[in-house]
Amino acid sequence: MPRLAAADSARRAGEPRDLSEALARGLSVLLAFDAGHAAMTLADVARRTGLPRATARRALLTLVHLGFAEAEGRLFRLTPQVLRLAGAYLGASAASTVLQPACDRLCAELGETCSVAILDGEDAVMIAYASPRRLHAAGAGPGLRLPAFCSAVGRVLLAHLPEAEQEAVLARLRPEPVTPFTVTAKPALRRILAEVRAAGFCLADQEAELGFRSIAVPLRRPDGRVVAALNTGCAAAQASLEAMHRHFLPRLLAEAAALRGQLL
Repeated sequence: MPRLAAADSARRAGEPRDLSEALARGLSVLLAFDAGHAAMTLADVARRTGLPRATARRALLTLVHLGFAEAEGRLFRLTPQVLRLAGAYLGASAASTVLQPACDRLCAELGETCSVAILDGEDAVMIAYASPRRLHAAGAGPGLRLPAFCSAVGRVLLAHLPEAEQEAVLARLRPEPVTPFTVTAKPALRRILAEVRAAGFCLADQEAELGFRSIAVPLRRPDGRVVAALNTGCAAAQASLEAMHRHFLPRLLAEAAALRGQLL
């Protein structure tokens, strides 16, 4: 059996005894692929995952055998079969039956991009998305990840975490500026999150994308727990912050109230 890297060994020491190591390593290989690493060699995968080359090779060949990856010469890349994994989640949640129609309605009414996201670690991940044809962008849609600390939708999600969980995320966070307007100082971020929680919405101005501002509100279950965030945004030149507050926020809040009874 390949020898474990020191970091891997330390990680395993704190894992449950019944954890499937093979499955965990296979998933780490699957998740190593992203927009910046669409095709990788075995050495690339081993380096990104920290796995021994022999382990990474077995995982890659297993993914190829199952149809989730393909090999072309020395390069490996994922196949559309991977979408079945996302489809299983989306089909089993309210994303397709409740949240996507809500995004479609808002998009048609406001004429701007609308989305719903959940928190995954330090990222906000879109699970529903609608965009006017004129604004469709490559890579946008369900699965798109945004840094939670600087995006409106992400800040709503972070703001409504239990205090201990929020502090744990902030402690791990190493914020890097995405634009010249991105707030990265942790004391300032803590103040912003407190303000978002108190206000019940977040308006982020060109912090996650230059020239783009967005506004988001929490989506709650009937018991009050925040499970997602609803967001809309537009080019900074199209709407002032005051206009977004006056025109977009009431519609987002109304949609969030209507969805509350449908979220479990």
